Amino acid sequence: MEDPGALTEFEKGLILGVLIGAGHFGGDGKQPQITLKMGLRHEQLLRWLNDRVRWSRLYGPYHHDNRDYLQLMIRGPALRQELAPILYALPWAEIDDHSHARFVDMLERYGLIKEIVSRSGSP
Repeated sequence: MEDPGALTEFEKGLILGVLIGAGHFGGDGKQPQITLKMGLRHEQLLRWLNDRVRWSRLYGPYHHDNRDYLQLMIRGPALRQELAPILYALPWAEIDDHSHARFVDMLERYGLIKEIVSRSGSP
């Protein structure tokens, strides 16, 4: 039986595209996180992403410096167990090596590459 939370190839590609264009890959020193901060005009997209990335959180709307935005946070199980392994398996480096390097740097800083590789069995 297929995982009911499994993403389609289209959904994986769209998520990757959004992250390449607007994702921030960092953390708080204790845990890694991917942050998407987008204007309110992208609320529908952010809600769509929030629905597909289990355990992600959507915050806002915030109003700061004449900007109205929402912020999607992907950390904890949403990142470690769900999204990071999916993204790691995609041919991201072939598409945009700069954003891919930021993603891999985050994985390395927080020890996620070892987790992902040990779970998947791939190099």
